[in-house]
Amino acid sequence: MTEREIRKVLDQNGVLPSRQLGQNFLTDATVAREIVDFLDITLADTVVEVGPGTGALTEHVIGRARRVILIEFDSRLAAALRLKFVDRDDVEVVHQDAAEFDMRRLFAERPVKFLGNLPYSSGGAIMRNLLSVPHPFSKAVIMLQKEVIDRLSAGPGTKDYGLLSLRMQSAWHVETVKAVPPEVFFPQPQVDSLVALLTPRVDLPAFDRRLFDELLRRGFGQRRKQLKKLMPDTVAWEDLITSLAVPETVRAEELDLLQWVKITQMYDDHPLKNIPQKHSEILDLVDENDQVIGQSTRGEIHENKKLHRAVHIFVFNKRKSLLLQLRSRWKDNHPGVWDSSAAGHLDAGELYFDCAVRELQEEMGIEQSHLVEIGKLSPSSATGMEFITLYAAQHDGALRYPCSEVETVQWFPMEIIDQWLLQSPQDFATGFIECWRLFRAL
Repeated sequence: MTEREIRKVLDQNGVLPSRQLGQNFLTDATVAREIVDFLDITLADTVVEVGPGTGALTEHVIGRARRVILIEFDSRLAAALRLKFVDRDDVEVVHQDAAEFDMRRLFAERPVKFLGNLPYSSGGAIMRNLLSVPHPFSKAVIMLQKEVIDRLSAGPGTKDYGLLSLRMQSAWHVETVKAVPPEVFFPQPQVDSLVALLTPRVDLPAFDRRLFDELLRRGFGQRRKQLKKLMPDTVAWEDLITSLAVPETVRAEELDLLQWVKITQMYDDHPLKNIPQKHSEILDLVDENDQVIGQSTRGEIHENKKLHRAVHIFVFNKRKSLLLQLRSRWKDNHPGVWDSSAAGHLDAGELYFDCAVRELQEEMGIEQSHLVEIGKLSPSSATGMEFITLYAAQHDGALRYPCSEVETVQWFPMEIIDQWLLQSPQDFATGFIECWRLFRAL
């Protein structure tokens, strides 16, 4: 869209660009197309655009994606966009603050990509809400003022490096791909803008993200102080600096992402933090009637596809949302996909109920004895040749899970899970899919 066209849309809808809302509208169609092209949109994608304004970027997305969701804070601009795309059933306009948008519904739209000419005033809050782990996006392209993008991509020892840099880089690879001058906006901002391409990060070792963030806040809370004076005393300082190969006087801003991940691993006291699975654990072998006929190791049972026993637990909160876990990339079966709240094999001689209580405590830190049996599943290739007993529980408190087994967790409304399974069943462990079908059939 040209500046003349944008001015006309704004005038027709009574919109006077607000500096407080960070409303600067892109007026160069060539620049708009270049920005959109960084997303590599396919006809299978859903594109979520935040801050579409008058639709300058949107025009280059329409027709290239399966579906487009526009999140616009200004009610007048949202109404204008609805009118503009009234004849398109592949476009949805949402009038809402993107910092409060319920991102969970987007998992049912996968594959999803993110596009945003983010308002300078609220870009940070929007990124925290939509681009923090867990998120559904396979790629993101964002435009913000230069100083913010510089902070997102900064390295250790630079003035821009800090808490925001490490938070973003722990979830995304950040690449600055384009500079955008003030002259291509109306009204012209007082600063230059940059465009960054974000791709999800999958090259880090397992670490507890909540603990990582807690330690970062300690370290950068008083960034000029030596780190030794800011860290908890539960790890010997000499052991830590020896492991990192850094001087005793090191400060937070001098450590890179991998060093901060290593610090997190050292402070993580979860007993299972380094054990994604135990190939040598002894399990019961059973026959087609679920009667014990012997014992073998977990590794041998899986390799030879022998019948054995397992439990799955569905944990619901008071809103009736289901807790799902994203399996660690280090798991040998179904790595990196979503699964039941907790699940696991029965040890040799263990009862189904006792196993469910144990797994819930080990995987989620939930002490719960009020489990309700939902039903049973017979062995199949989908269940991994397991007899499965499914239980349900309610929990609204804190969670604590081992990072080696669980990447992250999220509460999902049941209707979103239904839609998500229809759209992208490959996002789930097959055992969970069977348990979900059993549960929904009741």
